[in-house]
Amino acid sequence: MIEQPTRRQALLLLGALAGWPAWADVSAQLVATWVSEGRHRAGLLRMQGDAVSIRETIDLPTRAHGLDVESDGSVLVAARRPGDWLLRWHPARARAQWCWVDDDRRLNGHVLRAPPSAADGAGTVWTTETDQADASGWIGVRDADTLAKRAEWRTHGMDPHAMLVLPERVGEVPAGALLVANGGIPTQSETGRSHRNLARMDPSLVALDARDGRLIGQWRLPDPRLSIRHLAFDPVSRQVGIALQAEHDDEALRRDAPLLAIWGAGGLQAAPDMPRGMGYGGDICARPGGGFLVSASRAHAVLATDAAGRIMRRLALQDAVALACAGARWWAAGSQTLAIDAAPVSLTASLRLDNHWVALG
Repeated sequence: MIEQPTRRQALLLLGALAGWPAWADVSAQLVATWVSEGRHRAGLLRMQGDAVSIRETIDLPTRAHGLDVESDGSVLVAARRPGDWLLRWHPARARAQWCWVDDDRRLNGHVLRAPPSAADGAGTVWTTETDQADASGWIGVRDADTLAKRAEWRTHGMDPHAMLVLPERVGEVPAGALLVANGGIPTQSETGRSHRNLARMDPSLVALDARDGRLIGQWRLPDPRLSIRHLAFDPVSRQVGIALQAEHDDEALRRDAPLLAIWGAGGLQAAPDMPRGMGYGGDICARPGGGFLVSASRAHAVLATDAAGRIMRRLALQDAVALACAGARWWAAGSQTLAIDAAPVSLTASLRLDNHWVALG
């Protein structure tokens, strides 16, 4: 069933195509999750010019966060942290497979299907998780067919968040390694999402052997109040961009903190300070032609940077959140605005996107 929303109901998003005029006759399909009238949903969105259609949808028990798309078109959806459910949904077949996690673990919002080269013959799905007892971080190693956990690996930190399989060798880290963003914020069952004991923060980026979870390397920024959250690989500069979220007590430090760190053969380093970035990088993707796009959610902007993290362009977008890239195209979602190639159109929306979406090829 396909719903055709009016402009009043349209999802607020930004679609951009380098070098294309506003409202160009191009189409895209993205898988996303959102909240509408108090209901949590996942679904397919199709954009044709300035028109958005909502395709097959499924209701979710609570708010979602990260997604991944499998080769057969199935969508993996992870509950927002601290989460207790994992979903595989096949829109074309209207099939849903649910997995509820054990009481001693909580999902941290991200799920990733392991590529064939990194998994055994049965296939593997990875989830980032937190131990309820001591706040330690873990990778859940799950059977790709049943989603049941068959093993788990330490992330050597707290609050693990996004994951990325390295597509090529970077420095001493081989292609196929699993990169994990340890957010470093202490969270346990009694604190939920509350950020407490921030003096104990210990964010880090780790590289694990995707075959057995062995630690290959670990990197930290000099400032432990910069939480490492989301990852994107730039094939032009052959570096990984990392979206940061600042947790400083001092408001001025948070306001101008860098929202981006760069990891490559030379190690891990923060980008220059980003004045008025408001300390919250909601999502990240590689920028066509090199560099990165970061959604500065609290600053209501999308920041386009070069490969060194210097801001090249700042695009206003109210409540900027989800980013997605595919080839020369990229899309960003916010609220109250739909734009193509930086030409905004004000709308009143009944849908609010969650932090991430994925463009379908």
